[in-house]
Amino acid sequence: MRDSLITENITVDGVIDAAGGWFAPAEGTEDQSDINEELRRQMTAADAFLVGRVTFEEMRGYWPRRTDDTTGVGDYLNSVSQYVISRTLGDPGWEHTTVLRGDVRAEVRELKAGAGGDIVTTGSVRLARELVAAGLVDEYRLFVYPVVLGHGRRLFAGAGAADVPGLRLVQSLPFTSGVVLLRYRTV
Repeated sequence: MRDSLITENITVDGVIDAAGGWFAPAEGTEDQSDINEELRRQMTAADAFLVGRVTFEEMRGYWPRRTDDTTGVGDYLNSVSQYVISRTLGDPGWEHTTVLRGDVRAEVRELKAGAGGDIVTTGSVRLARELVAAGLVDEYRLFVYPVVLGHGRRLFAGAGAADVPGLRLVQSLPFTSGVVLLRYRTV
């Protein structure tokens, strides 16, 4: 069985939407080189990328056109199997993309039951929250940025112990930029 992972860039106060300019996609800057190295390591274990329609459309409009990407993220997204949860998306217009139109929980359970590597969800606030509520997340990879916004959409908004029964810290990795990766496995 495959693992379902949620990987999010998140502020200290739990905000995961990028409104307000606190986060930009990996730019390959010197102070992010260690983060980019970790992302490349994680990408080798994942062969499926699961997102909602809005995040998919944002990424489709950005990554395939990027010719100066030194992070490896663009190459990864252009080659990995992508799954988009949407009842309204027509032709995805991005190679290796499958639109999943059925019940989210059933679709994700089917993906998890198949053969392959990790299934990664990033961004996609509504989808991530649904995966949390359904108990379909095996691991959380939170890149915590040293920023406090005080407002914005949060990953665990409205979630409680019934949604996330328990978390076990499996890694804490600080980066030179001040970002810290916290990896939690569900118990």
